[in-house]
Amino acid sequence: MGGGVEAFEEPDIAGMRAYDEELRRTHERMAAEGLALHDKARAVQVTEQSADGLVTVTVGARGDLIGLDIDPRVYRRPDTRVLADTILQTVRAAEAKAQDQVVEIFEPLIPAEQMRAHIEGDLELVMQQLAAQLPDMR
Repeated sequence: MGGGVEAFEEPDIAGMRAYDEELRRTHERMAAEGLALHDKARAVQVTEQSADGLVTVTVGARGDLIGLDIDPRVYRRPDTRVLADTILQTVRAAEAKAQDQVVEIFEPLIPAEQMRAHIEGDLELVMQQLAAQLPDMR
């Protein structure tokens, strides 16, 4: 224990202030632009056609199926498994394009990797990305 006084590291006050200012500016931009971007993203709809042209799907911003059109020529090949697989593949392709559009819409405010992780529900990656943005306060 000696008679010495333990030295504490001084916090990086300038770094904390700069980070606070960055957060404030980001918040102001999100408040000003966020609602309009949100409305634009919610309006996203993507229509995709299967490779054989027999299935056409339309999905919304979250990949929710809005429309499904099956060409009557599908009855010439009555294989329900192939039809089901074609529908799923076409929906997935449309969903991926819708996600890309939403990421692109929010890119002025939110980094693409962070937005994609959020859309995909990868909370661990979102938290890692947020932690990486925080200044080192040690």
